Amino acid sequence: MGNLSTPKRVQRLQRALHAKAKAEPGFRFYALYDKIYREDILAHAYACCRVNKGAPGVDGQDFADVEAYGRERWLGELALALREETYRPDPIRRVFIPKANGKLRPLGISTLRDRVCMTAAMLVLEPIFEADLPAEQYAYRPGRNAQQAVVEVEEALFRSHPDVVDADLSNYFGSIPHAELLKSVALGQKRHLTYHAERHHHGAPVLLPGHTGSR
Repeated sequence: MGNLSTPKRVQRLQRALHAKAKAEPGFRFYALYDKIYREDILAHAYACCRVNKGAPGVDGQDFADVEAYGRERWLGELALALREETYRPDPIRRVFIPKANGKLRPLGISTLRDRVCMTAAMLVLEPIFEADLPAEQYAYRPGRNAQQAVVEVEEALFRSHPDVVDADLSNYFGSIPHAELLKSVALGQKRHLTYHAERHHHGAPVLLPGHTGSR
């Protein structure tokens, strides 16, 4: 998220969700979906996406287009679609990035609308799932990075733990079983409508270069 600061009202919500999940691991969060289309959540999600920049999706819309259209108007229409449950994600634009070994890494580019929606969902859900993660896990967590993991390993070496296992899962995100993943997400969120919003994203079609409807 760069150096973008989280609005205090969003922070209060995140702290409350995290504290509840930490104190009561079995608590069922039934009322989450309406948090995703809150005005402050969507506004911060948009700001986060804008800081991260990124290329346009299949609709060609960029941040300049949104600003010209009217950011508040654009976010208001997204909030309405979410509130009325008419929101559906757009197809994902597929591009291929060259790798050092000469192979190509597939990359999916969502539309700005979908990126904002997914970021809004992350802002609400992340504090809940964070409560379940072990202290030694560093990957894909706010305020943590690979450098901190290296420091942890170095300190373990000095404490006479000489064995280090370095492993990598090949094509993990391309081969992850989505059905099992979504079951785990549903158990963690405890919210039917939020689960279905995420399920739509996982089932979004992918448009390959030069094609109009490949999946």
